[in-house]
Amino acid sequence: HVRIQGQETLYVVKNSMINLTCLISHSPEPPAYIFWYFNDQVMAYDSPRGGITVVTEAGQVTQSHLVITNARQSDEGNYTCKPSIFRSASVRLFVIDGD
Repeated sequence: HVRIQGQETLYVVKNSMINLTCLISHSPEPPAYIFWYFNDQVMAYDSPRGGITVVTEAGQVTQSHLVITNARQSDEGNYTCKPSIFRSASVRLFVIDGD
């Protein structure tokens, strides 16, 4: 079972931190890998944008945390967590002004 914590549509305030957590459960073993996609493109953690980190904790429930600092308009879109096993899970993210 794969899911991203929270609602299917997320709203974050501009310049805040985006923190997406993908949970993989009911798996005989932790997935060999977990890829994050942004608008159907594999995310490059070393992109010029910077501030993108992924931390994965394997266990009975494997968690993959995608953290993006300093949210900006260009971060809006679909985020997908795709483990080596099971189907993917996605959320739609919107960046809003904090006023």
